[in-house]
Parts: sequence; structure tokens; C-alpha cells
Amino acid sequence: MPERKQEQRVEAVERALGLLECFDGEEDSLSLAELSRRTGLYKSTILRLAASLERFGYLVRRGDGRYRLGPTLWRLGSLYRRSFDLAELIRPELKLLVEATGETASYYVREGDSRVCLYRHNSPKPIRHHLNEGQRLSLEGGAASKVLTSFSDPPEERAWTAQLRRDGFGVSLGERDPEIASVAVPVVDRRGRLRGSLAVSGLITRFGEEQRRVARQALEASARRLNDQLSDRD
Repeated sequence: MPERKQEQRVEAVERALGLLECFDGEEDSLSLAELSRRTGLYKSTILRLAASLERFGYLVRRGDGRYRLGPTLWRLGSLYRRSFDLAELIRPELKLLVEATGETASYYVREGDSRVCLYRHNSPKPIRHHLNEGQRLSLEGGAASKVLTSFSDPPEERAWTAQLRRDGFGVSLGERDPEIASVAVPVVDRRGRLRGSLAVSGLITRFGEEQRRVARQALEASARRLNDQLSDRD
């Protein structure tokens, strides 16, 4: 099986996708030199790949020669989120969570071996945990990751699985980032299907035991409201 997967890979496609992965939200545009540094590809190779990506709207080359993401990605991202049809339900709950906790609230779904931040409402505090919608993260750390693996069907047997399923929530204290803590709960419909994970995250110095309790209670209340609304739509 591994050999078959290797045969199915298309190197040029992976290189082109690697260019898109260079855009992490920190900068609106990247120079040819920066793309070369981040990918390890020759500039001549990047120019050829970028030309194809430009033709299909995945990249746009500005007048100064720098590259930014193109409109095709916006269209595809909108289609991806529309496939869940949850925005009008999730966003109000995220707003309520931020009001209750003062920290950033987010909604994650699982995609293979990753989790995707489908929706988020950032904290109004000047120093906060900032998340971008569409951001993809590993399942190896963080409260939302624990929830998504523990409540999947079948659940993945990890060190925390049994305890988390008993508690009904997950906590992360500096696991993915030593400065960030989070609390997360599953969003499960009446049929018992895991739909995603709600999480509240912020600076670990602000996530003492009392703050975690407040966050957990607010998250559980939001999850209960979503449970009913999601089930009504099935």
C-alpha cells in the first residue's frame, strides 16, 4: 500500500501546493526570494509553478513582483465552508463564548489527520490567542484535538481518550504552544454523531482553574444549544 501511494504522487502538483502553503497569514504577500527560502526550490522553478497558479487564479503577482493569494482560493474556501452550512448557528455561539470568557472562541472540524478552524471569534484583548479561519493544525496537541480524536467514531485510543470521554471536555495547558491554554467540548447531535469541537483559548497565564471552569461551563451551554439546532436540520 505505501508503494501505491508513492506512485500516485505528482511531484509538480505537490510543489505547486507547497507554494500555497507558504502563505501562513502573517504577511499579505511574499517575494520570490522568500518563497524560495520557504520551499527550498530554485527561483526558476517557482516562476514556472507560479505562472500556472496565476493562470487558474490561485496566485496573483503584484506590480512589485511579490505574490499574494488569488480569488480562486476564496471561492473554494467559501464552497468548503458552505458544505457544512453551520455559519449562522456557530458564529452567534462563538460571540457568546467570547463575551463570557474574554478569550478567543473557535469551532474545529476534523479533516483526516488534521483539524481545521472552520469559524472563530477572536478575543477583543490586545494580547490574545489569534486564529485564522481555515487554519489547519495537527491533531497531536491542543484541547480541540483531544476532543476530535476521543469522540470520533470509533474513538482513537490515546492516553487521554477514556478520561476525556468520561469528563466530556478536554484541557490543554501549553501542549501545542507553551504560552497558550485551551478548553474544548464536543458538538454531538442527537444521533450521537460528532460534528466538531468548540474551544476557548488564550494566554496560559490567564487560564487558572477558575477561568477554566467558567470556560467549560460556557462551552457546555453552547454545545447543548447547538445539539438541538443541528439535529433539527438533519
